Amino acid sequence: MSASRHAMRRTLLALACLAAYPAARAAHVDPRLTASGTGEADALLIFAPSAQPLTPLASGADYKLRRRALVEALRAHADTTQSGARAWLDAHAIAYRSYWIANMIQARLPRSAIDQLAARGDIERIELDVSIAVAMPRPDTGAERQPQVPDTVSWGVTKIDAPLVWAAGYNGQGVVIAGEDTGYQWDHPALQPHYRGWDGMNADHNYNWHDAIHDSVGNPCGNDSPAPCDDFGHGTHTAGTFAGDDGATHQTGVAPGAKWIGCRNMDDGNGMQWMLAPTDLNDQNPNPDLAPDVVSNSWGCIASEGCTVGDEIEDAVNNVVAGGIFFAVAAANNGPACETITDPPAIYDASFVVGATDPSDRMAGFSSRGPVVGSALIRPDLSAPGVNVQSTWPPNTYANLSGTSMATPHVAGTAALLMSVNPSLKGHPDQIGAILRATTVTQGVTDPSNPGCGGLTINDWPNYQAGYGRLDAYSAVVLADTIFADGFDTAQ
Repeated sequence: MSASRHAMRRTLLALACLAAYPAARAAHVDPRLTASGTGEADALLIFAPSAQPLTPLASGADYKLRRRALVEALRAHADTTQSGARAWLDAHAIAYRSYWIANMIQARLPRSAIDQLAARGDIERIELDVSIAVAMPRPDTGAERQPQVPDTVSWGVTKIDAPLVWAAGYNGQGVVIAGEDTGYQWDHPALQPHYRGWDGMNADHNYNWHDAIHDSVGNPCGNDSPAPCDDFGHGTHTAGTFAGDDGATHQTGVAPGAKWIGCRNMDDGNGMQWMLAPTDLNDQNPNPDLAPDVVSNSWGCIASEGCTVGDEIEDAVNNVVAGGIFFAVAAANNGPACETITDPPAIYDASFVVGATDPSDRMAGFSSRGPVVGSALIRPDLSAPGVNVQSTWPPNTYANLSGTSMATPHVAGTAALLMSVNPSLKGHPDQIGAILRATTVTQGVTDPSNPGCGGLTINDWPNYQAGYGRLDAYSAVVLADTIFADGFDTAQ
């Protein structure tokens, strides 16, 4: 299936499904806004981020206390620094959405309003809120194509030895995984039993579902859907890989004992803000105590499609991770060339970046390779099964897809297994990442499509093709069961 055929509209705020001290100078205005003539344009008013540390409490404090303090600080900072601009917008009867995970306001503005707001002195930048395309899964070709897997445990789940973890009594119980994607068929037979909003008889989508699509036209799920809905299928597929199990013949998920929640963010919205402090269906009463432990992200902010953001998405990612949430991210499908991990959020140091392998532990030709320009870290962090992966698909069926989108939920599910065996790892995404990197499989991992990147070959570990190696859930759980989160060395 081609990315162009199934391109989805997304604004910069969708990727964030994500104070300014008054300055004496005018705000920088995106030239694309000034080229819009006298008509209206969708704009982002960007305020300076807080100068305070991202984590207001000591790292040894209870992770929920740290998260509450962080959310309170971010909200207070946004309220203080945005108050003047909000009052101005209210006085001019201009509707807007205010965000605190990255300090910004979204509004549809006439040209005259842009000029007046730019002159205020309390706004750092005014950017165009662009529409961009989202890369969808890659088709299988040549050596990457594999036979359809049988209707039992999906091959990737078996490859990383997740069933051995289940046999030891750990399947993700007590852990919440969230996804930001095209939405979800929440009542799919392999997903409904594991949805946090389902008690076995009744559904409650408050704090368990957020729809960041507000004004699309012709979308099959409509806008502001009150119940989880998938307008494409991609999200349902990824959820099935981190938590799917129908209790019979389809065990697609790495952590079927975990609970899952989700956000539809393939359009405009505030997905990451909701992840850090989920809200009710009216987008009110945020509660950071109901945040997930893991977020699986199979999307990218593509520069060639107009994504020219500043620091807003990185601020949002940093704040989610500072809130104690493990943030798994697809490397993208632009391989096999080197330096093809180029799009947010995979380029950020706080993200845990995932490449894709096939059933023979060969790097998928499409999997993006490092190095990431401007970062000293090895990227991807590791690789996971991502070729011809069987998982859930609406309505009530299953499909095989390929992409780093399919590899990423394997890592999200494994992170849940680690927290299941060792709950002290909750709130410590850096320790989880270190354990995953320390327990990979390297023997037998090959890359027929690329001899090497950044001066390293596939036989130099770690490298910029497979990272630290191929994901091994069982070895990671064994290590997690032997360490204390505060005492584990997270150095890469």
